[in-house]
Amino acid sequence: MVGIKAFDSLEVISLSLDPSAAKYLIKAKIKVDGVVDRSDVIGAIFGQTEGLMGDELDLRDLQKSARIGRIEVELKQTQGKSEGELTLTSALEKVETAIVAAAIESVDRIGPCKAEIKVEKVEDIRISKRKKLVERAKQILQEMIKQSKEEMPDLAEEIKQSVQVEEIVYYGPERLPAGPNIEKSDAIIIVEGRNDVVNLLRHGIKNAIAVEGTSIPKTIIDLCNEKIATAFVDGDRGGELVLRELLQVADIDFVARAPPTREVEELSYKLIMKALKNKVPADQYMENAGIKREKKKAEGEYGVYKEIFEEVKGNHTAVFLNDKGEEIKRVETEKLIEEIAKEKPAVIIFDGIITQRLIDNAYENKVKKIIATALGEVTKIPKSLKIITEKQLG
Repeated sequence: MVGIKAFDSLEVISLSLDPSAAKYLIKAKIKVDGVVDRSDVIGAIFGQTEGLMGDELDLRDLQKSARIGRIEVELKQTQGKSEGELTLTSALEKVETAIVAAAIESVDRIGPCKAEIKVEKVEDIRISKRKKLVERAKQILQEMIKQSKEEMPDLAEEIKQSVQVEEIVYYGPERLPAGPNIEKSDAIIIVEGRNDVVNLLRHGIKNAIAVEGTSIPKTIIDLCNEKIATAFVDGDRGGELVLRELLQVADIDFVARAPPTREVEELSYKLIMKALKNKVPADQYMENAGIKREKKKAEGEYGVYKEIFEEVKGNHTAVFLNDKGEEIKRVETEKLIEEIAKEKPAVIIFDGIITQRLIDNAYENKVKKIIATALGEVTKIPKSLKIITEKQLG
């Protein structure tokens, strides 16, 4: 018999596939119209697939090189027929494994009997292993969480708060509680008290400073003149009083508030981020709240700037001044940026919104001051560049 003869030569093959190298598992059903043994099935497969798939996919060579495993067969004989299952592991790639599976299906006789082998499934062993890995990892993680549920959060919070307290600095002659980045940051967040600074530090915000009362310190006023300032106050009556005082005496750019009745010191990270994201320009807040800003001095240099600003207001013109305050040129606002590079003025006065692009260009060309209608959504203002808005002109 062809099957038996082919199988006899398999006795020299003792290598099987290393389970760690296996990628796929071929599973097939066997039906034979007669009584046959396991060796008959294996012999028929090797005999009838020989030369069918080319030299590169010869089953004997694949088994010798451990690229496929042993062909495992389980059979039952009932009423003169044999039925069972076949499994074979493969370390080949997907396409080659599919070819081997199809070749096994091509066997139509086992010994002298008519037979059918039907591949039911080619399973990716790695996916199965991965599923088991994920399930086991979940179990391990649950055990870890269960063990540390009571101890770890308290320990982590204790360490975190200790570091945060150490990060607090005391800024200016009034020694105001502040985050460590208050000096080097181009934007600051003004809060009411020390606990507010601590809570913002807890959530990674390091450019906050506290006013520590309703009387606004000079340090806060000076910082607001140099940096982009956001007032972030409690959502209660006290927060409103501090905010009104800030808006009257300091150059506040944006306003953010905690939810009604809530305090900044108790807010979660999500609520802090939401409040800061929803900040509004100070002028808009004052208009909606019916707050009038106290007029600042319009004499001296501000008086000169205000006079020129009133001239260009509404006519889309920008005025360039030199270091002595003398007019160099008047240009259309739409050509403002390209003209800065040509004229290199010390001062720019125009009726419009100051953008980050304008600030960057002005800084590159050594402009010292920009006087305009308002400051837009900017992220950085160099210390060498002074910004004066219409509200500061009075």
